[in-house]
Amino acid sequence: MLLPLILFAPVMIFVMISDLRWMRIPNWTALAGVAVFLAASPWLGWDEAIARAIAAAIVFAIGFGLFAVRILAGGDVKFLSALVLMLPSASLSLFGFVFSFAMLASIGCLIAARATEPAGHSRWVGMRAHQHMPMGVAMGLAGLLHLAILTLNNFPIFA
Repeated sequence: MLLPLILFAPVMIFVMISDLRWMRIPNWTALAGVAVFLAASPWLGWDEAIARAIAAAIVFAIGFGLFAVRILAGGDVKFLSALVLMLPSASLSLFGFVFSFAMLASIGCLIAARATEPAGHSRWVGMRAHQHMPMGVAMGLAGLLHLAILTLNNFPIFA
């Protein structure tokens, strides 16, 4: 069922802009994901809801470890965990590939954009922070691309 991912799409777009603009992912974005998941859970079925929750818990645990060694920021970990709640469990391996592509594309675009003269004077923190990557861009892009791929492949919107 794609309905949670569809409902979460505006939040993904906001996170992409917010992380690039301020290098911040507000806590409410992850809470919105949990709220959408909880609201959609009765239509997902117990097996699917539990599978999504377990996947999100695993992502959170790994992300927490990466946060502890300062590889990921806390907002990145929380938002990615919430995003995994939106993904159909049958498509998690596909999401791994889509997320890898989105990270590479985001890094490439960011490097190219930062190489331009105006980027050094940009008011957008993500454009000036050469030692950091606004992961919200890659996560949001991955979620939106994943939604597009599943929709094009006739994945059911409703269960």
